[in-house]
Amino acid sequence: MHRTGIANLPLHGGKAPPWLFRKMVGLSRAVTDVLLYEYGPDEFLGRMADPYWFQAFGCALGFDWHSSGLTTTTCGALKVAISPEEHGIAVAGGKGKTSKKTPSEVEQIGDLFSLSSEKTGTLVRASRMSAKVDNACVQDGYSLYHHSFFFTENGKWAVVQQGMNESSSYARRYHWLSDDVLSFVDEPHSAICGEKEERTALNLTSKENAEARKGSVDLIKDDPARLEKYFARPQRLITEFIGSEQPILSLPPHHPLLDADISRGGMKVLRNAYELQPKNYEELVSLKGMGPKKLRALALLSGLLFGTKIDWSDPKIFSFAHGGKDGYPYPVEKKTYANSIRFLEEAIEQAKLGKDEKYRAIRRLREFL
Repeated sequence: MHRTGIANLPLHGGKAPPWLFRKMVGLSRAVTDVLLYEYGPDEFLGRMADPYWFQAFGCALGFDWHSSGLTTTTCGALKVAISPEEHGIAVAGGKGKTSKKTPSEVEQIGDLFSLSSEKTGTLVRASRMSAKVDNACVQDGYSLYHHSFFFTENGKWAVVQQGMNESSSYARRYHWLSDDVLSFVDEPHSAICGEKEERTALNLTSKENAEARKGSVDLIKDDPARLEKYFARPQRLITEFIGSEQPILSLPPHHPLLDADISRGGMKVLRNAYELQPKNYEELVSLKGMGPKKLRALALLSGLLFGTKIDWSDPKIFSFAHGGKDGYPYPVEKKTYANSIRFLEEAIEQAKLGKDEKYRAIRRLREFL
């Protein structure tokens, strides 16, 4: 996983005006056509999972490099621009309530692609698990509000989703690629990008937390009634846990309390999990009601009971092409934008007809960059 920040992603900026969004759709379609013609659908998915390429593409569409609207609007433009019948690629989901429609959209397009029910089910599960992992297992203070699921008629997929931190009004983007996912709960991301922060985060997908994941499953497979006493027990002094010869810890006067959320309903979830006896951590995460607080509580208990070490590390010039919608580095130039779309559309159409002079000219432009 690339633990790197590309740019700050504040939540200001808003939506692109209708005229600009129409141009974004046009350019998105033209770029998609070129990518599919030159490289094929697998490379297209790889570009979606590449945070640097995705950021550059959004800037070329007309966004400032620091605007979080880049993510949601770029995915929205691609969803409108891409025709599953024509391209063999589909985009499901989106921002807010639209993200909840992802499973039904995947099933509809799965029928269009003539995918087996098993393969469609695998895609639906990939969408749900990627969203749940970034909400429940990567506890970095960002709550998902956008989920876009890209997939091909061959059943491969990529995810671009984004979370918001309400206190800072900054966003963080998460990228996934099916070719890189060996496990949904063990370093599954292609990238997590946003502003680098000093805050701590509980990343239950890190390799360093493999023992915490195993301990969590072991705790659930034991009788949950035995866990209840740990959550009901009042807070204890740290001196009860350390001997006189141990180093004295200097602690601040105030600190946040980790709410385990083990109410009656929470214990019911744990009992249901116990009855199902999950065989691994991925299956535990997938269970209904197994949210971030319960997973965190199990991980912390695993550390307390089994001595498991917890990893708290945080996973983490194309605006000049046409300008930025907010006027920075300069306002979007409509004529230049229209010329770019027309040039790409004409080049790809001629190339398909065997007249590839203009298309080869585009490729030669790389020599001057």
